[in-house]
Amino acid sequence: MTFAVSPCPARRQALTRAETGLLLAVAALLALALFGPVLPASAHQHAFADQRALWGMPCALDVLSNLPFAMAGLWGLALLRRVPQGALDAPTQALAALFFVGLLCTAGGSMLYHWQPQDGGLLWDRMGMVLPFAGLMGLAAASRVSLRSGAALAATVLLAGCVAVVGWSRSGNLLPWAVVQLGGMLVVLALACLPRREGALALHLGAVMALYALAKLFEAADHPVFEATAQWVSGHTLKHLLAAGAAWPVLSALAALRNSVAQGAPRATPSGQNGAHTVGGARRSRA
Repeated sequence: MTFAVSPCPARRQALTRAETGLLLAVAALLALALFGPVLPASAHQHAFADQRALWGMPCALDVLSNLPFAMAGLWGLALLRRVPQGALDAPTQALAALFFVGLLCTAGGSMLYHWQPQDGGLLWDRMGMVLPFAGLMGLAAASRVSLRSGAALAATVLLAGCVAVVGWSRSGNLLPWAVVQLGGMLVVLALACLPRREGALALHLGAVMALYALAKLFEAADHPVFEATAQWVSGHTLKHLLAAGAAWPVLSALAALRNSVAQGAPRATPSGQNGAHTVGGARRSRA
């Protein structure tokens, strides 16, 4: 008698040291968001420095300075479509698309909010920001740790960000949102210190963090910057421009990938588990 032997199911690969560290960092941030002290929003959070109207548009510069977000989002989606098939792995492509679509949502939500600053508009402003945060953090993890960690981190940020915004709108506690926004950027900063995975998108995380940090500084100095520039431009307007500029490293990484493929450079194709890559197309058999 002969017995058919069924193939054993593939064993799930254990977490790497980098994946374990990322998991612990995210767990610590979630614990802080859930059990940390209540952080009330500022009573003056809607009192922006530049209230000037233009062409009947209230708070005109704070509204119009969101257009670079939309321009970067459209440019990024166009670049993504022009990357040759197979030059970019599917998870990274999806995370980049999430980032660029998020920039469009950020532009729309922020323009709506600054047209008439109030809590209702701020909810949609922050909801729009969740998408590029998730995309960027996923790209950072995918380029430095593994593809599966990038997808998992993006999904976690999407869920946690939406819950944090809804929770703030109902309770007034700003801490969970602050943890998602600022804690998430600390995670990206830590990932920037790790070497890039072979074959991963060449994303300059340090440049992203530098531009975003400058944006947050100008946001905090909204009124002082407005006075220092003789009421020519406010800190919040400059914050929008700098934050939109943080998309440039992602755009330049995609443009460089497209150009390298066009010039005949070898492509990075996924191989094996956990996002490992090999350079080149099919492996050549030895004679």
